[in-house]
Formats: sequence, C-alpha cells, structure tokens
Amino acid sequence: MSLPQQLRDESDFDQLPDDIPITATIADTEEKKGFIDYYMFVIEVKTKGRSKYLIYRRYREFFNLHQILESRYSPEDPDKPGPNTCILPSIPGKVFIGNKKEIAESRIPELNTYMKLLGLPTWLLLDEAVRMFFYQTDLDSQHQPQALRRLRPPTRKVKTVKPSTDLFSSPRAEVMFDFRGNNKAELNLKRGEVIFLLRRVNTDWLEGTVNNQTGIFPESFVKIIKPLPESDSESEGGGHTYSCLRCYLLTPSGVETRDVCVQEDLTIQPTYKDLMSRMRDVFKVDDIAVNYRDPEGDLIRILDNEDVQLMIREGRGQQGAVKRPVNQFPWELHVTMASDFSVYNNEA
Repeated sequence: MSLPQQLRDESDFDQLPDDIPITATIADTEEKKGFIDYYMFVIEVKTKGRSKYLIYRRYREFFNLHQILESRYSPEDPDKPGPNTCILPSIPGKVFIGNKKEIAESRIPELNTYMKLLGLPTWLLLDEAVRMFFYQTDLDSQHQPQALRRLRPPTRKVKTVKPSTDLFSSPRAEVMFDFRGNNKAELNLKRGEVIFLLRRVNTDWLEGTVNNQTGIFPESFVKIIKPLPESDSESEGGGHTYSCLRCYLLTPSGVETRDVCVQEDLTIQPTYKDLMSRMRDVFKVDDIAVNYRDPEGDLIRILDNEDVQLMIREGRGQQGAVKRPVNQFPWELHVTMASDFSVYNNEA
C-alpha cells in the first residue's frame, strides 16, 4: 500500500464514531430450543471507543450478511477491483446433515476469519447491513450468557458447584403418569419419579429438574407435593424464558389441542419451514398444511414466509380482543391435512 493511501485510510478511521465495531470473536456456542433446535454463536464485539458487548447470531444470519455484501461490493473481475469494491472473506457453506453441535463448533474458526471483514476499508464499516449485524439489540443485552469458554484465561480452572437440595423444603411433585417429551425442551417422565420444581411456565406447564435434566412438563401428569411460592410467576425465575404457542390439529374425528413451548421471545418471526417442521414433530403427521384464522374466523392456508408475516401482523392486531397468558404468542396455528380443502370457506 502506498504511503498516501495509508494516510488516507488512517484519517478515515480516525473520523469514525466510537460505537463502530472494529473486531469480533466468537466466545461460545449456545443451544436454542426454539421452533426448531439450533445453535447460536455468542460473539464478543469491540468498538473503536474500546467498549465491549455480546451479540448472539445464527449461521444463517452470517450467510444472509455475506449475500448482501457480495451483491454490493464484490468486483466483477477479482483481478481488477474498482474503487467501491473489495474482496470479501469466504464463509463456510451450508451443511444439511450431521450433529448440530459438531457443525456449529467446526464453523467457529472460519466464522472468526470471516469477521475480519471489520478490518476491510473503513467505508465498509459504515454499511447498514454490517452495522445492524454487529449492533447489540435489546434481546442481545437482556440475554444472560453461560460460561464463555473462549473468554476464560487458559490456566483458569472453573469448578462446578452443585447446589445442595433440601428434600423436605424444596417445591416438588410426584409423577403420576409416564410422559415422553416431544423435543429437547420437554422432560421425559416415569411414574413414581420426584421432580424438583423451578417455576411455572404457564397455566398448564411447569419447569423442573429430574435425573439431572432440566426442562418443562405438563402439570396434569404430576401430583404436587409442595407447591412453588406464590412469587414464582410466569415472568420470574432464573431459567430460560419460554413462550407458548397454542396449536390445533383438525381431523374428521375431532380437534386435538396442544401448547408448544419454545425458548423464543414473543417477537420472534419463525420461518414457514420451521413451523412446518415443528408441527410435523408435534402431531406426528407428515402430510399437513398450516393455517391461521383471519378476523372473520375463516381458515387461511400458509404457503410461504410472507403468509407467516401476515398471520403475525393480524394476530398482533387482535391482541387486545383475546385474553391470553403473558407468555403466549398472539397468533395460533391450525393444522389440517394437506389434501383436505373442505375446511376452507369457498363462498364467493
């Protein structure tokens, strides 16, 4: 690089605001039990003003960022880059089969290399897509990180201390019926086991610990021996935040109702693919369609992500008209057989 060019770059960098991110490193991965189970990367971001904060991003958010930057700044001829183009770092490709944890761990070195794009020309740091990707959202700031493996000093040993459990004073319940969880967020229970209660998730579900496993389970499957304190409301407690989705399976023989609890914020907008995958898993049926009810009460079939957005908007618009628990999504899913069109109002 020529001296004049170097001086210009240094001058441009000095004029950047202090909140501009300049380096980012993955500190850990965290499993998220949402509409589908996935892993998030916990990223430590450092700014020009020397502040630090954590953000949480999925691989697909990296992938989307790369596609945007590639369309804006990749030169048509890599050997002859123009004044407003640059060679972007490569990003690991999509993997469709394999252990999700192992896939996430294997991506860390390449994603750390990819985030060196913060060292590219200063004008790239001001790009809206880059700034939004590395911006700490309210959800990021409210997230309580687990022990961050890659931020610990290498010589430090972390000792895990298990809290002592007082069998006679802890809130607990006895399992009355076997229960098999539908996903990793739900416990598997056997009749006769004793569950130590942590908190109430909603009217019908509790969170507890049994056999060194923590998760949620329906209250109807247990007998409460010692109840939770009155103060342990749905929004309190140190565990994960669960949001619940009311969903229905409509068949010729009747309607089956399920509450699906996920570790997601109520503002989350799942994809059509995620909803289909989760409903197939919940109701154990493959050939299904997912629907919602419009303000007139008619079923509307969901076909893509735009339909999901419309369902969420209409659900939020009716939020005040329907009384729901504070941690229940304002929209509901109605699952039908894909070949059954008799459930729709076909009047002109």
